[in-house]
Amino acid sequence: MNTKEHWESLYKNKNPDQVSWTQIKPEISLALVKEANMPKTAKIIDIGGGDSKLVDFLLEEGYTNITVLDISDHALEKAKNRLGTKADKIQWIVSDIISFQPTMTYDLWHDRAAFHFLTSASEIKTYTNLTNKFVTDRLIIGTFSTQGPTKCSGLEISQYDENGLIKTFESGFEKTRCLTADHLTPFGTTQNFQFCSFKKLTT
Repeated sequence: MNTKEHWESLYKNKNPDQVSWTQIKPEISLALVKEANMPKTAKIIDIGGGDSKLVDFLLEEGYTNITVLDISDHALEKAKNRLGTKADKIQWIVSDIISFQPTMTYDLWHDRAAFHFLTSASEIKTYTNLTNKFVTDRLIIGTFSTQGPTKCSGLEISQYDENGLIKTFESGFEKTRCLTADHLTPFGTTQNFQFCSFKKLTT
């Protein structure tokens, strides 16, 4: 089973309360987006957004130019069904991030728990090249910390601490804030995450 097949099967067969990453409200992501102080018309993309409710809350906050990217058609269909007519306000992109070819730049790039699935140097380089080229202002990354899990959904992941994320993105961004936080899964277990918010370096 390839990566896309893995995620399609998972989202087809499991509900939000059956997967570890589900959040009722993505408090930290929302706080970091607000701290970025972007205009409501800012172009925002959520990488690996799946059926996350971040998009719901961004709409509630009045943001009007939101894109959600995920490798899984099933994940995005779940989000669209949940949003109903509001889904028409969102641009939906089905793509593996490694093969993503943006047609525009984004003011804010958000990624909670997608980047850490990239485990090879070439994949990570492809990702950082994308952010360097297609992010104009802010980058928010959330990954499993060095105190967090080593696998998710049966797949290997890359753990990061603050210095690791800073070093990974230092060619294009400077840190504005980093923090760790425990995520309580629907199963009652705890996963430790590392979040960092970055600002694009001026040339």
